[in-house]
Amino acid sequence: MSISRIPFEQLPADARRAVADKTGSVHHTETMSGGMNSGIASVLHTDSGPVFVKGIPSDHHQVDAQRREAAVAPHLPASCPRLHWHIEAAGWSLLGYEVVDGRHADYTPGSADLELVEAALTELQAVTAPADLDIKEAADRWKNYAPPNVLHYFRGTALLHTDFAPDNILIVGGRARLVDWAWPTRGAAWLDPGALVLRLMDAGHPVEDAVDFAARFPSWRGADPAALAAFGAATAALWQEIAAQSPSAWKQGMARHAALLADHLAAGQ
Repeated sequence: MSISRIPFEQLPADARRAVADKTGSVHHTETMSGGMNSGIASVLHTDSGPVFVKGIPSDHHQVDAQRREAAVAPHLPASCPRLHWHIEAAGWSLLGYEVVDGRHADYTPGSADLELVEAALTELQAVTAPADLDIKEAADRWKNYAPPNVLHYFRGTALLHTDFAPDNILIVGGRARLVDWAWPTRGAAWLDPGALVLRLMDAGHPVEDAVDFAARFPSWRGADPAALAAFGAATAALWQEIAAQSPSAWKQGMARHAALLADHLAAGQ
């Protein structure tokens, strides 16, 4: 469920002062329209330069997701925007990020953006999730959609993004930047290429071509075919549940893609 968005100027005065303590005086602001999960999403022009501020009320049920973003930020690769600060003030949780002025990735077949996305995900694939980082385990994320005897395939130490919707990839100056880390996960590295496959299918790639794209990553090529089949089945079950709860054409389409992917990966065992 989306959160009503307000301009920066409507934050409580103490919250605005806490931001100004980090940035210097705020000269003018721009409220961003994208996304649904931030009560504030504004670019501030300040004494110390521009900063993107996103925030959510501290008593909102989704605030833990934003705090996970802050916790994971120091461990992210250079393809991700830098988090400058995290403030909890006047009933708000606020994050101050590097401003990244880009466009959403184009996943359609033949797009030049695909090589940039591949480079960004290759960089992320090398990152290990610190053992003391309090994030979800992949086996726990998928446990409601896969039988217990296959959950071991999902376990691993890689830091995963897991949501490669085009809105979460910004193309800036010939580089793909990964944003929106509300669901960082620790697990098998091949899961992120797998998550990308479904988004490529939604953009028009045949299932065979989308899976071939995943095979560009050593983690996917080296995965047990039974593990990939388990992922396909779990993903299909997840999207079937989502589609059953909503008549949205996009969600119904994703459920069909997921079922097709599950059949394709099952055939490869």
